[in-house]
Amino acid sequence: MGLKRNVSLATALRYKGQGPFLTYILHRIGGLGMAVFITIHILASFVGGKAGVFVNSIYENWLFQIFIFFCVLFHAINGLRITLLDLFPKLLEHSREAIWIEWAVFLPVYGLAVFVIVHTALGG
Repeated sequence: MGLKRNVSLATALRYKGQGPFLTYILHRIGGLGMAVFITIHILASFVGGKAGVFVNSIYENWLFQIFIFFCVLFHAINGLRITLLDLFPKLLEHSREAIWIEWAVFLPVYGLAVFVIVHTALGG
């Protein structure tokens, strides 16, 4: 018999998991964002005409590029953190510190990328 959980959406949103829970959710959002992007990209390659131009205009939008770059970069860095903690189980007691290091790497790299994307979008 499966595990039965009666947790409402409101209860789940009030969960105070802090850093580990946030990285868990963002990792899933990043993976889903990349999967949707790749699926649409493959399907768009078979479509021509106005639909193809429309899909390409979405890809060229700077807001979409910022979102996809967030998905890819966060998913990659968080995946690296998860891999390191899996390979070296003694580091699990320092998982919160690893999350802080992850954010310390992610934020400057992402910030620089957003700056370049916006600067290019504004004609710089």
